[in-house]
Amino acid sequence: MFYPKSVEEVQQLVKKHNKLKALGTRHCFNAIADSKDNLLSTKELNKVVNLDKKAHTVTVEGGIKYGELAPYLHQQGFALNNLASLPHISVAGSITTATHGSGVKNGNLSSAVTALEIVVADGSLVHLSKAADAEKLNAAVVGLGALGVITKVTLRVEPTFMMQQRVFTNMPMAQVKEHFEKIVSAGYSVSLFTDWQHDSINEVWIKSRIGTDKEQNGSEFYGAKAATKNLHPIIALSAENCTEQMGVPGPWYERLPHFKMGFTPSSGKELQSEYFVPIHHAVEAIQAVARLGKQIGPHLFITEIRTIAADSLWMSPCHNQTSVTIHFTWKQETDAVLKLLPLIEKELSPFNARPHWGKIFTLAPKVLESRYEKLNDFKKLVAEYDPHGKFRNDFLSHEIYA
Repeated sequence: MFYPKSVEEVQQLVKKHNKLKALGTRHCFNAIADSKDNLLSTKELNKVVNLDKKAHTVTVEGGIKYGELAPYLHQQGFALNNLASLPHISVAGSITTATHGSGVKNGNLSSAVTALEIVVADGSLVHLSKAADAEKLNAAVVGLGALGVITKVTLRVEPTFMMQQRVFTNMPMAQVKEHFEKIVSAGYSVSLFTDWQHDSINEVWIKSRIGTDKEQNGSEFYGAKAATKNLHPIIALSAENCTEQMGVPGPWYERLPHFKMGFTPSSGKELQSEYFVPIHHAVEAIQAVARLGKQIGPHLFITEIRTIAADSLWMSPCHNQTSVTIHFTWKQETDAVLKLLPLIEKELSPFNARPHWGKIFTLAPKVLESRYEKLNDFKKLVAEYDPHGKFRNDFLSHEIYA
């Protein structure tokens, strides 16, 4: 394991080794970042390089965490348009796996990228930007770790903003069937949590921009009751590590995530899976999974249902489609989960579900190829930057090249 502190050190390590894999904050549940040979951690590459206030962009080193970048941006009067539910994850790791956040009009974290610096297999630096190489950038942003080591990322920023969030409990599933698009459009970012054990949504989290979005401050929301205290997505757990609710105003970076930066959000004793389907199939997809509720229940902590806007990134699950995601946080019961996933994937197959690249799935490589129309073009780009498979590992060999 190597911990380079500069781009030059990364270049030297890449030149020196025949096999290498870059690591972010290691919030992955499959083998996408694994290596039997050499691992390069971007942990020490965690600085803000430049904030261009005129161009509304910030350039950072790839290993910086969103929870470290966000307060700095806010102090400077800027914000990112979206964050994931955890602020503990690195920028490069998040964009390369198309990690997302929520919001019908909000693209995933990758969609904010306007430029990349990558150390490719021969140790040279490749610079890609929207201005000079838009199509190559679209190919490279969600790169699955296949192209090289992302050392710098430039992100689009906007003026900072304040938010509030409210939580509602026990929404009848009939309301979701009848009013899905209105429900998920009721705030800047909306999440639905369910354990599939009743014909209802356990919790609805609505995050609203103050002064822009309509505030959901009533005692009821589509049959769900307003919470009377802060809640954890798993209602039985303490909300101590969750971001502030009850309509209390706060800066964007303290409301968009579900969990506070200063707390460990989980002990790590869990597994995760997630599937993206086109938003017009949302209700059918939710009903399809609900049919498996009794089988899923014993092995599940919670499911989260979210929406993400379409993007033009080749390997993004939201490529050319605004999506709904169905996310599963599983108990650490690997054998049982691996038996359940094919059943879930079969139920979601009519909707051409695409998996989250950093979570567990069992879809065959041929199925993935049929659902990513730019996959072969992506492989051509990988061959250009890594002709001998220096950055290829078992995950890539099986899922992309099998």
